[in-house]
Amino acid sequence: MSADVSNLPPGSRVVVRWRLAQPDPASGATLTDSVGTLTGTDATHLEVLTARGPVRIERARVVAAKEVPPKPSRRGAAHLATSIEDLHGAVVPSWGALEREQLGDWALRASRGFTQRGNSTVPVGSPGMPLEAAVARVEQWYAARQLPAKLALAGPEGFDVGDDPLGALLLARGYTVGSLTLVLTASAATVAAADPGGPSVSIEPTPGDAWLRAYQGTRRSDPETARGVLTGSPRQLFGSVLPGGGLSQQLGLRARDAAGTTPIALARLGFGAGWAGLGAVWTDPAYRGRGLAAHLTARLADAALREGVSLLHLQVEHDNATAIRLYERLGFAHHSSYAYLTSPQEPGPATPPDASS
Repeated sequence: MSADVSNLPPGSRVVVRWRLAQPDPASGATLTDSVGTLTGTDATHLEVLTARGPVRIERARVVAAKEVPPKPSRRGAAHLATSIEDLHGAVVPSWGALEREQLGDWALRASRGFTQRGNSTVPVGSPGMPLEAAVARVEQWYAARQLPAKLALAGPEGFDVGDDPLGALLLARGYTVGSLTLVLTASAATVAAADPGGPSVSIEPTPGDAWLRAYQGTRRSDPETARGVLTGSPRQLFGSVLPGGGLSQQLGLRARDAAGTTPIALARLGFGAGWAGLGAVWTDPAYRGRGLAAHLTARLADAALREGVSLLHLQVEHDNATAIRLYERLGFAHHSSYAYLTSPQEPGPATPPDASS
């Protein structure tokens, strides 16, 4: 039986294990691996551009296939060895969007104004045209959706957006800089091993009604849009901690609270490009400081490992010292940063604040 390759997006870096028509005469092997960029698929074949050239593989011969992270650009731990540009491109699919469109390598996203990540352009790579023309095209695209143009410009931690050619162009056009954000990365195994322990964690592939109710209490959103964004990755997992059981005594819950069905802690893991991205982390204010976020994050890291993904990333606002300390204790390291640059033209409602950037 052949493996399902329908979830592999064209252009992604993949490893495909497939059966040879005849055993290799030298080694006797019946299987081989092809690693490279998935350049196309049809009903019967897929093509992978490897370092040795294109390989056309019959789908019926595929035993296993998955996305893998971009090729490391420097030495060091795997989660830090990916270049800034490659990582920020890999991050794109881990957060959902109602609409996506490519402008060359740039990724445009719109989601009716819900979250900055869901309503911004990630300008990594080439847009396939001069920068001024590309920015004008981006502005037109968002204006058609009654949204301000917003670009997430990446660089080293603490970089000056004005030193970047695109950043300088946007500043000259009157764009404002806001929401300075750190990107932290980690080995999933390291984070899972740092689990401080705690109550039972529920992990599901879709957000239940109770999960969504709790999430919507943390920010303004309509249910349809929130669900579309939260489930808009190639795959995702939703973690939560419910009151009840032994948790009531451990956290000092009142009997009324302990009997509830609304989660008191949430987190989401979105998969894409061989990475897993942590987001939507929230703990009920009444139960903060008890290690729930750390425990939930570690359990999701373990779930990522069981999904075959060993690298994690997350985004956190640069001045959220409490969250940064938490993630550093779990094994996350500073990789890079980005800032949102927003057009002065606001044809529609402003983008609501996004606590998870």
